[in-house]
Parts: sequence; structure tokens; C-alpha cells
Amino acid sequence: MAGLHAGAMRSLLWPGLFAAAAFAILISLGTWQMQRLAWKEDLLARIERRIHADPVDLPPPVEWPGLAQDDFEYMRVRVSGVFDHAREVLIFRPAGGVEKQPGYHVVTPLRIGGGDATIFVNRGFVPEALKAAASRAPGQVAGEKTITGLLRAPEQRSTFTPADQPQQNLWYTRDPAALAKHFGLAKAAPFSLDADATPVPGGWPKGGATVVSVRNDHLAYAMTWYGLAATLLAVFGLFAWRRVKA
Repeated sequence: MAGLHAGAMRSLLWPGLFAAAAFAILISLGTWQMQRLAWKEDLLARIERRIHADPVDLPPPVEWPGLAQDDFEYMRVRVSGVFDHAREVLIFRPAGGVEKQPGYHVVTPLRIGGGDATIFVNRGFVPEALKAAASRAPGQVAGEKTITGLLRAPEQRSTFTPADQPQQNLWYTRDPAALAKHFGLAKAAPFSLDADATPVPGGWPKGGATVVSVRNDHLAYAMTWYGLAATLLAVFGLFAWRRVKA
């Protein structure tokens, strides 16, 4: 009887080793997600502080190349300059979110500092009926203006993002580098600025188009990994009990 018991125990050696390795991996993945959760919660708290902070001056162009995304994303800034309406672009936005109808974000280069440095400003939303700049002429403000808003990193394309159509002035992502290349702007900021909701003459574009969208599914992922680890432990325990009892 002792020999049978010892044989059963030996037969559990390799399954036990594999189960232990899988258990360790699942626990590690769950712990990693908990660490990511702490990082994401800190990021969300930082964003919340930034979007409600008093505006600061836009970092000067000499500092732009050294700024990481975490340094500027959602930073509330003010900047003065002159809009280059001849290089206005339209970025398509479907219905949903802030906008209840499909339309466009009007993105315009702002020449700053009296030189050739520019930053692309998302001036806000216009519906399809106001796509043409001439249909909202009062909003094409001239002269130096001071803009307050939030700095934004370039939007990322997905598999389903349509190709931009520069010749039709139709774009699908807010990508300052691509826009600067299209217009030959050598000193454009690597980020853009979402203008706040300060009204413009004629009411269009409507600023304040920023949507803070940062997914935070790490707790759910962590519970999934920990749950799988617990399930594995229970299944192996039942398997071992049956093997020893057999």
C-alpha cells in the first residue's frame, strides 16, 4: 500500500512542477497588472490636476525636442500668436462624445514669437454645414490672439483609421508631424493645443473639444489572472487528491 502511495506521489512530480510554474506566471501577471493600476491611477490624478490648474506659458520652442509625452500631455497653457488660416485643416469626427453630430475639428497653425515657430491649434468643432471656412468667416480671427487650452500628444492610428486625404483637406487623426510635413513647416511643435471653450466671433468653431479618454482596465485584468491562478490551484488539488486516492 505504501508503495502504491509512493508511486502516486512520484507520478505527481512533473504535473506538480508544471502547475507550480503556471501558478507563478499567473500570479506574476496579476501583480504586474496591479503595478500598472497604481501607475494608471497616478496618471489619472496627474491629468486631473493639470486640466484644472492655472494656465502656464507654453514651453519655448528650444525645449520642444526634449519634452516627453508625460511632460506635457493635458498641460494647461496659454500662448499668443497669429493664426495662419490659409493652412487650416479639417479632422473628421463622427457623432458621439462631445459632438452629437458628425463634423470636423478645425486645426490651424498658430505662428508664435514673431518668427517661424508654430503650434497646431485645435480651435474646436464645426458641423458638416460649416465645413467651408467662408461659412464661418467671423470666426477666422485676424491679428495676434492669446489662446488658452490643453496640450495634446499626437493621435495614434488604428487598423480601421481611413487614410488621410490632404488634397481634399480631409484628415482623420490629429498628427502635428504629418501636418507640418504637408505644409513644409520646419519648426512646428510635436504636440498640438486644444483651445478651451472661450467663444469666438460668430460662435464657430466651438472650443473645449477635449475628451479625456484614458482606459483603466488593470484591476479587471489583475483579478482575471489571480482568478486563473486560484482555479489552477483548485484543479490541481482535485487532480492530486484523486491520484493519491486511486
